Amino acid sequence: MKLKVNADLQKERLKCTFNTEELTNFLDGSANKTLSRRKLESFFLSDLNLKDKIPMEYLSHKERYEEAVRKSCILFKKVNEWQQSGDSGSNSMEVYKSLLGGSVGSAIIKDGSPFAVHYVMFIPTIMGQGTLEQQGEWVGRAFSNQIIGTYAQTELGHGTFIRGLETICTYDPATEEFVLNSPTLTSYKWWPGGLGHTCNYAVVIAQLYTQGKCHGIHPFIVQLRDEETWKPMPGIKIGEIGGKLGMNSTNNGYLAFNNVRIPRMNMLMKNAQVLKDGTYKKSVNDKLTYGTMIFVRVVIVRDLVSSYISKAAIIATRYSCVRRQSELKPGAGEPQILDYQTQQYKIFPAIAISLAYKFAASWLWDVYNDVTSQLEQGDLERLPELHAMACCLKAVSTADAAVAVTTCRLACGGHGYMNCSNFPNMYAMASAAETYEGENTVLLLQTARYLMKACQDAKSGLKLTETVLYLSNFKSSRRKNWITDLDCIGNAFLQVAGSKIENCYFSINQLINSGMSQEDAWNETTIKLSKATEAHCRAFVVQSFITTIKTTHLSSELMKVLTELCKLVCTHWMLNQMGDFLQYSNLKPSDVPSIQSLLEECLKRIRPNAVGLVDSFDVRDEILGSALGVYDGNVYERLIEDANKSPLNQEPVNESFHKYLKPYLKSNL
Repeated sequence: MKLKVNADLQKERLKCTFNTEELTNFLDGSANKTLSRRKLESFFLSDLNLKDKIPMEYLSHKERYEEAVRKSCILFKKVNEWQQSGDSGSNSMEVYKSLLGGSVGSAIIKDGSPFAVHYVMFIPTIMGQGTLEQQGEWVGRAFSNQIIGTYAQTELGHGTFIRGLETICTYDPATEEFVLNSPTLTSYKWWPGGLGHTCNYAVVIAQLYTQGKCHGIHPFIVQLRDEETWKPMPGIKIGEIGGKLGMNSTNNGYLAFNNVRIPRMNMLMKNAQVLKDGTYKKSVNDKLTYGTMIFVRVVIVRDLVSSYISKAAIIATRYSCVRRQSELKPGAGEPQILDYQTQQYKIFPAIAISLAYKFAASWLWDVYNDVTSQLEQGDLERLPELHAMACCLKAVSTADAAVAVTTCRLACGGHGYMNCSNFPNMYAMASAAETYEGENTVLLLQTARYLMKACQDAKSGLKLTETVLYLSNFKSSRRKNWITDLDCIGNAFLQVAGSKIENCYFSINQLINSGMSQEDAWNETTIKLSKATEAHCRAFVVQSFITTIKTTHLSSELMKVLTELCKLVCTHWMLNQMGDFLQYSNLKPSDVPSIQSLLEECLKRIRPNAVGLVDSFDVRDEILGSALGVYDGNVYERLIEDANKSPLNQEPVNESFHKYLKPYLKSNL
């Protein structure tokens, strides 16, 4: 029986001052793209074979993996059906993205897909680093799932520092083969998704040796399992790494080699090459090898971060309209908890920040595509900037996502702690993103190296790239009205970032001039460097939001709401880092009350549109996966329904009573 929409939630929707469909279309890119997305979601989510028979949390570790493989196989059969339909409206990679890293896939395989790395890293690596001949050999088979691959880079003893990888690949000119070996325990490959039992091929990153010389890390395609029996190939030691905080369907694995031979042409040679006699031909730029990692970081920011934050905001906002508690005024009845200012302060920044990162990610995605096309022409000029922004945006956004999910969970009280709220699973997924594809602190420091060079260039009067252009004039920003002028607030972020970067630059040079080595001077400054990079990233995100508001043609009603959200992001971050703004920007102590007042005013103005905003994110209940965040607001009915799915509730008396409890009680008589 279909339940009526909760009356409180329905009233909230009637308060909305803007057209929610307009915002949905804007976030999707157009009305046509919204339509295509909805069709795709309906096509996959309506398949009864993809429904959970019992909730995931009641399955064993082994059962979770097997269920994920079952669903993955059905999913990719349906991809072919979708592509053959006349109104698919999406290219293959967009569909795979939705299924593996996006909304549809996370709804169907809630604990991570064992196929994800195959599409997100294995295929892109071959396409980006393989020759045309190698692409012809491997890409077609990979897309049709004749082979299933993973990306084996991280080792037990080395992660982000990939130059320290220990796996060895030595060329043997007598047989025109490479020989792979894992010389130490710490050289075991560790973490690749799908490696445990799902994949039979891998792109393996190893130290290349030829003619007695090491040439650093290079990518090689290696067969791991027999294509018919799926048993490990000779010399291959392989397995799953075991249970984790989350993502337990991803099938992360370990891998070791003992004199495993592969053909010479299994080295991906679009950039560097090894000739038949063992002669090594160097790549034009060794950073081209890192293309896959940049791509994945871009995808994380674009497709995962905003999704985690927006889902958390949807759940907490809708629940806070349905939940009534305590009394604001004696005798007036229990108000909706969303009427409490502290509740708004927990939830509304998540709504705003999810949009802020979406707008910043759009810039990152566009630049990635531009730089990729430029690389094809041999133009590497913008690669360092792309790498720097992908690193810091991945680091700061994933950290913010984990905090936002936790804060929204806390806003839902005890019910948010339940698995059926979907907060535990979302936190596990968001928290994992803080570590994989580059540990966040290391990524911040990689961006810091770019910023130190940019600071030097600014002082030398050299040309600066778009994202660091402000380093040449951040001190000249003039003070304006903090309350009404977004540019004034945006400039304050640039002042803070520029000053912290400059402070690091001077600190490092001062230590070097005192006799300290450059390496030690860097290490002595890394706390300040990571903080400076974070400030640079937040300044960029704020500027992206402001630019979006200025350059986008939307209705005045929607623009007004987006402007309030932008101000909320700015004031929220400013108040969290008030010391920096008082020290480095034009902000004065006497301005602090006005910033606090602006934040409070933003919360008040967003309140009538809160439900409309989260509705505009247009996330289906099946995708949201939360008893607390359902569109119709029938939270308590869903909680009872989910409780009754527990295996313990399938019989009135559990067998433990007869086995243990009853004998124990009788023994005490």
